[in-house]
Amino acid sequence: MARNREGLVLVLDVGPAMRSVLPDVEKACSMLLQKKLIYNKYDEVGIVVFGTEETGNELAREIGGYENVTVLRNIRVVDELAAEHVKQLPRGTVAGDFLDALIVGMDMLIKMYGNAHKGKKRMCLITNAACPTKDPFEGTKDDQVSTIAMKMAAEGIKMESIVMRSNLSGDAHERVIEENDHLLTLFSSNAIAKTVNVDSPLSLLGSLKTRRVAPVTLFRGDLEINPTMKIKVWVYKKVAEERLPTLKMYSDKAPPTDKFAKHEVKVDYDYKVTAESTEVIAPEERIKGFRYGPQVIPISPDQIETLKFKTDKGMKLLGFTEASNILRHYYMKDVNIVVPDPSKEKSVLAVSAIAREMKETNKVAIVRCVWRNGQGNVVVGVLTPNVSERDDTPDSFYFNVLPFAEDVREFPFPSFNKLPSSWKPDEQQQAVADNLVKMLDLAPSAEEEVLKPDLTPNPVLQRFYEYLELKSKSTDATLPPMDGTFKRLMEQDPELSSNNKSIMDTFRGSFEVKENPKLKKASKRLLRDKPSGSDDEDNRMITYDAKENKIDIVGDANPIQDFEAMISRRDKTDWTEKAITQMKNLIMKLVENCTDEGDKALECVLALRKGCVLEQEPKQFNEFLNHLFKLCQERNLSHLLEHFMSKKITLIPKSEAADRLVI
Repeated sequence: MARNREGLVLVLDVGPAMRSVLPDVEKACSMLLQKKLIYNKYDEVGIVVFGTEETGNELAREIGGYENVTVLRNIRVVDELAAEHVKQLPRGTVAGDFLDALIVGMDMLIKMYGNAHKGKKRMCLITNAACPTKDPFEGTKDDQVSTIAMKMAAEGIKMESIVMRSNLSGDAHERVIEENDHLLTLFSSNAIAKTVNVDSPLSLLGSLKTRRVAPVTLFRGDLEINPTMKIKVWVYKKVAEERLPTLKMYSDKAPPTDKFAKHEVKVDYDYKVTAESTEVIAPEERIKGFRYGPQVIPISPDQIETLKFKTDKGMKLLGFTEASNILRHYYMKDVNIVVPDPSKEKSVLAVSAIAREMKETNKVAIVRCVWRNGQGNVVVGVLTPNVSERDDTPDSFYFNVLPFAEDVREFPFPSFNKLPSSWKPDEQQQAVADNLVKMLDLAPSAEEEVLKPDLTPNPVLQRFYEYLELKSKSTDATLPPMDGTFKRLMEQDPELSSNNKSIMDTFRGSFEVKENPKLKKASKRLLRDKPSGSDDEDNRMITYDAKENKIDIVGDANPIQDFEAMISRRDKTDWTEKAITQMKNLIMKLVENCTDEGDKALECVLALRKGCVLEQEPKQFNEFLNHLFKLCQERNLSHLLEHFMSKKITLIPKSEAADRLVI
């Protein structure tokens, strides 16, 4: 077996106590094998079941014992038949002994690979651990488990135990469960083993790690504290997004009778001076060019190399700061973990000392990182201490990338604090909203967390794998209905809704819901024909269709529409300021050249006032209105003043902008 391949033995409990959950076990194991066919098609898989009435394994035939343990499939390369085997598990009739089954699985791995293998060997036990185990011929059960675990460690066999518990009751069950849990814990102490407890079909699907990802260091080098102190560290990716498998182009041009056709698609590019030319330009005759206006500026590879920013590999400490200064939403990209070089004892001690002191003083470290020599992008990140609770695991740091100034996005949404008091929720409404948010907490303090990330599978990926298996059997296969287990992830939890119906009803009754009238262009509501002092909600709220609002100047032809379109734009932060400034300039132009333009100037002032209320810019309007009033007095434009006063154009008061003082 090659180094990057795995030999896996599934050890499955099919006894009577597991009968109700066997369909979920079949589903989980089937998905495991489906992924292996996609990502690790050369892995080898064997299947052992225990709790069957019959016995079928080599140890029973050779030395006797090991009853009610059956080998459904010997270890061999994974194929479609393996997936079919786990979809039709036998229903056992007797209580099985998981220790006997583990010994049979371990014997299969040892006989198959021996000590000369270079790949990985693993056993996966799925049981409820609720049935008693037999007493050994010599010694105690603890001694037997220790012997098995030491043999597994010597052979390099890893073990993963998934314990799925149903509603068990009775003193006998409690004693048996307690003993079995103790035995499984001994495996973790003496071998490379871990135990995962699950209590639902969804958790079972997520607990079985269906894809093996080998840890690869992102960086190996020095963490420079100062020029005279450097610590050898390794950096790994801690989490990464799992994506759909890479799709490949498929060609159907091969003859149907050709069984060895690869159906590959190969793409070749030819470079020509013009489309009509038949002469192909050789690679050495081509050079990169960059557009600069209507021109294309050629730049040679040597010049490009000279212009590149040269960096040296390394991590350099810039300083420490309070953990409260680095907010959670500052984190960018995936999280990495920084561990000391395991071969350097002094590095382990240095990292431990720094991490523990940082935790005690509630500090984090800011570092500058370059993962490879010549890397063009330098990152600045934060190191958060990760103090281990186990003696055999060294202390480490979590690393998160921090944003530069160019990465920070300023959203031009007005603050709720700037809204009038009549628009703000009262204490009772705030309390109701708080209760609604608390209801949605998936990790309440008194209960176990719902949808744990490490036990929750991705429903999109699982649905893709299921459909891919169907398409492999029939090209005309249709999309199957959503599985009931995964539907719980995609839809609202009915139990959560029913238990908290009173909270939702109280929230619904505490707020008045108004229908938004739909106009011809439903996403646009114009600021027109509304008296300036009106309390009508339509006077204060406008929504626009951002796709249609590409106006960047307030023109003379349709100034009000242009102004409304500009203040609705959110692709930049300065559109509101530009719109207000341009509208004020247009109004001044209309007033200074006033002949019969009084009505148009009045409409523009009304639109400006409403826009300033909407965008919470009353100061700008109030200062402008005072200036306009003085200008009309100086130039003896009494007819305009009368015109404005007849429409009762006033300063923006506190009732419309509570955080501003009227000028």
